[in-house]
Formats: sequence, structure tokens, C-alpha cells
Amino acid sequence: MNDMIPPRQEIMVVFDGECPVCRHYCQAIRPNKDGGKLIMVNARKKSDVMTEITAYGIDIDRGIVVKTGKQLYYGSAAISVLARISDRSGFFNRLNYRIFKSEKRAKLLYPVLVLVRNILLKIRGSEKINNLTE
Repeated sequence: MNDMIPPRQEIMVVFDGECPVCRHYCQAIRPNKDGGKLIMVNARKKSDVMTEITAYGIDIDRGIVVKTGKQLYYGSAAISVLARISDRSGFFNRLNYRIFKSEKRAKLLYPVLVLVRNILLKIRGSEKINNLTE
């Protein structure tokens, strides 16, 4: 599978549920046969994992979070982990794997995804989550 996540580990994906691209991306990810169960968490809803993310000083407006066990992956690292655990079936998962399996490439491209999210939120009239200002 991947050296970062033990097989069959529960994988939490914390994302902005008001961002249509974020939501569709998270719905499209399919873990491979050794992957764990994906649990999608809307960062706009109160949850224990959002409390933990905020306590660590992680700004959810700047990136998604993947949690496995006690390990948190943020932003480009999170998207790279998701790419590497995907089953690579279907066009989306193959493309996602090819683009984001490289952490270096993910670091270069991820800021563009955050920019797209921010533009979409403005167009939709949605506020940022602002989890660090609570």
C-alpha cells in the first residue's frame, strides 16, 4: 500500500463541505484493497477531530487534513497520502495518483487547489471556516 499508513487503518479526511470541488474530490477517492475505511468529516461541523486540528494550530482554510491513528497530514502531504492509498481504478483515481503521488509535485500544485477553493467560496458567498479565530 504505502509506507505511511498501516493496512486497514481508519482514514479520516477533513475537508470544507461547502467547497464543491473539495466535496467531489473527497467523494471520488477510493482506497485500494489494503487501504482502510475512509471517513469524510465536514470541517464546518463541530467534531472531535476539528477540535484536535484547531488545538494543533492547523488552519483548515489552507488545506485538507488526513488523520490516521494519531498522525495528521495537512495540505499537500494529505493529498499525496490520499493519492498513494487510492486504488487507481477509474480515470479520476489514476490521474490523481499520477499527479499527487509525488510529494514534491503535490507541494507545487496544492496552492492552486487552495486558490480555486477560495475563489469558489467567494463566488458562492460562503465564509471561510476560520477555525483558528474561535
